[in-house]
Amino acid sequence: MLNSLDLPQPPEKTRVVVAMSGGVDSSVVAGLLKRDGYDVIGITLQLYDHGAAVHRKGACCAGQDIHDARRVAETLGIPHYVLDYEERFREAVIDRFAESYLSGETPIPCIECNRSIKFRDLLATAKELGADVLATGHYVASRRIVGGRRALFQAADPERDQSYFLYATTPEQLDMLRFPLGELDKAETRALACELGLAVADKADSQDICFVPQGRYSEVIERLRPGAVRAGDIVHVDGRVLGRHDGILHYTVGQRRGLGIAAREPLYVVRLEAATAKVVVGPRSALATRAIALADLNWLGDVPLSELRDGIEVAVRVRSTGQPKPAWMRATLEGLEVELLAPQDGVSPGQACVIYENDGPRARVLGGGAIARAFNAAVAA
Repeated sequence: MLNSLDLPQPPEKTRVVVAMSGGVDSSVVAGLLKRDGYDVIGITLQLYDHGAAVHRKGACCAGQDIHDARRVAETLGIPHYVLDYEERFREAVIDRFAESYLSGETPIPCIECNRSIKFRDLLATAKELGADVLATGHYVASRRIVGGRRALFQAADPERDQSYFLYATTPEQLDMLRFPLGELDKAETRALACELGLAVADKADSQDICFVPQGRYSEVIERLRPGAVRAGDIVHVDGRVLGRHDGILHYTVGQRRGLGIAAREPLYVVRLEAATAKVVVGPRSALATRAIALADLNWLGDVPLSELRDGIEVAVRVRSTGQPKPAWMRATLEGLEVELLAPQDGVSPGQACVIYENDGPRARVLGGGAIARAFNAAVAA
């Protein structure tokens, strides 16, 4: 019978590398696997200048968190290594984040971090250490399906489910990844941390983007790309110029407050035009997205995309919050097109559209992609 990591060998002969961020989730994973008799090695990644963030609450992969991960490893009696991934992280995540914002998109750097750093580079390091699996503290589930390969599913706790951020995980990566918290909720995880005697049991969850202090995206981008920010016009969808702005990076699709213009009706940011430096605004009805074009795809479904030209019924999430909603998906020569059966507001290029098998609980992740274009009845972006 297979053990709890779904591997044929007994725990004492299974080497597990645990990605330890210094938070309660990954610390509990390390503690549970050590308690169950696995050969556990903890690895923490230094991703950016931790000196600037050592005292900032809600940071991750920086000074205080590295210290906390080291303390947990000492408590558990497991080897622990800190790897300097700053240069890789800057090139793969931070630079892409800045370029995406300047092009009028709203990126999600956590997805790229999982894809390029944790599940590519760290996975390679785990293999070099002779690991059988890499375990993380993500709230998501993976299980074997017919044919023997592993598939990705939503976590048991819908409030904590992180499948949206992991859609870019490849089948090859899934074969070596394990997510022990997929069947737990946060309260159970914290209770286990207390039971295991971990000092981080009451530590607050990380918040916002780890390398963006106080959530001020514009300050980070202006520092990374000095002189790249251009002022421009704020334009109504009917063509009227309503005012000026200091840079499109200060706006996001769906934004209502802080537009800096006077109007008789509530106005929302409908789209951002980087080429002309325009912020286009309009009534809320102009935000109702009915169709989405996806690029940069990752497909985890059983049927190849080339066989889905006629389309299939699926469910999709176009933002990290909320549950999947019914949709119709079809493959094209350029990528994927998704038709939302009920329009959704505030869909922004650069965000992810994650595709699920259905809109029920514990749904399987079929893949997803970056939102390249969003369409609605009032205006196309």
